[in-house]
Amino acid sequence: MKYLITGGVGFIGSHLCEALLQAGHAVTAIDDLSTGRMSNIAHLQAHPQFHVVVESITNAAVMDRLGSECDLIVHLAAAVGVELILHSPVHTIETNVMGTDAVLRTARRYQKKTLIASTSEIYGKTEKVPFAEDDDTVMGSTKRSRWAYAASKALDEFLALAYHREMGLPVVVFRLFNTIGPRQRGRYGMVVPRFVKQALAGQDITVYGDGAQSRCFCDVRDVVRALTGLADSAAAVGEVYNVGTQDEITVVELARKIKQMTASKSRIVLVPYEQATGEGFEDMRRRVPDTGKLQRLLHWQPQLNLEQTLTDMIAQARAEGPGDTISQRAAPGAVVVG
Repeated sequence: MKYLITGGVGFIGSHLCEALLQAGHAVTAIDDLSTGRMSNIAHLQAHPQFHVVVESITNAAVMDRLGSECDLIVHLAAAVGVELILHSPVHTIETNVMGTDAVLRTARRYQKKTLIASTSEIYGKTEKVPFAEDDDTVMGSTKRSRWAYAASKALDEFLALAYHREMGLPVVVFRLFNTIGPRQRGRYGMVVPRFVKQALAGQDITVYGDGAQSRCFCDVRDVVRALTGLADSAAAVGEVYNVGTQDEITVVELARKIKQMTASKSRIVLVPYEQATGEGFEDMRRRVPDTGKLQRLLHWQPQLNLEQTLTDMIAQARAEGPGDTISQRAAPGAVVVG
C-alpha cells in the first residue's frame, strides 16, 4: 500500500510513518513544518519507501499529484495546542477547515479512502462521561476562542461525513483523546512534556486551575495501532471512533507522579487560568472516552500504561537536555501543593 500522511512530520504523524514503513508499506509525508520537526523523522529518511514533501496541504497542485499516487490518505495536519488556539484563532480555524477541505477534494477526485483526525474537544462542556461517539456536544460561547478548535474540528467531521453520504467517498473519522509519548513537545501547551521538562530542570511544575480536572493519557504507539487497524477495516468506513484509554488521572496527580518518577525537587504550584492562559478560559473537567465501538471493531486495547509511557518520555527528555523547557514561576499568592 502507498500511504499519504498529512502532518507526517509531527508527533503522531512520525510514529504512524514509522509503523507503516515497518509493516512494508510505502509512505509519503507532507508537512509545512509549522509545528512538525524534521528531527522526528530523521531516522526514517534513508528508507527507500519513505518520502517527505515540505509544503502546505492547501497547495492544490501538490496535493493533486500526491493524491493520485497514493492508495490511502491519513489526514493528521491541524492547528494544535491550547496556546496556539488561544493566541491565533484565525490561523486555527483556517488551518483546520480549509486544510480538511483541500484533503477531501483531493481524495474525492481519486476516490481514495481517507482517515480524518478529530479530537475529544468535540464533546465540549458535556458532563456525561464516558463520551460515546453519538453523544450530543455542548460548546461554549463563540466569544471564547478556546472553543474555536472544537468547532473547527466539528466542521471537519461534518464535511468528511457529508462527502461520504453525498459522494460515496470512503472516509473514517477518529477522535483522539490526550495522546502522549516520545517526540511530543511542550511548546504549545502539551501538559505531559511540559511537566517532565519542568521537573527535570528543577523549575516549578505549574498546574493550571485547581488541578482536579482529569484526563486519560494514551500512548501514541497504541494510537497508531488503532489507526492502522481503521485503515485496514472496510467496516470502519462512514463511521466515527474514539481512540484513547479509559485510565483517568487528575492533572495534579499527574504532576506528583512525574515529580516522583524524576526524583525532582520542584514545587507543584497551582496557577490560575487567568494568569496562565488569559481571561475567560474554560476547561473540560473530565475527558473520558467510551472506546467500546473501536474495541468491538478491531479487538483493540491499549497495551502501554501511563508509567511505561512516562518512563520513555522522561528518558528522552534527559537525553535531549533542557531544550524547550518552559519556565513559569508562580505569582505571589499562588498555591503550592507539593
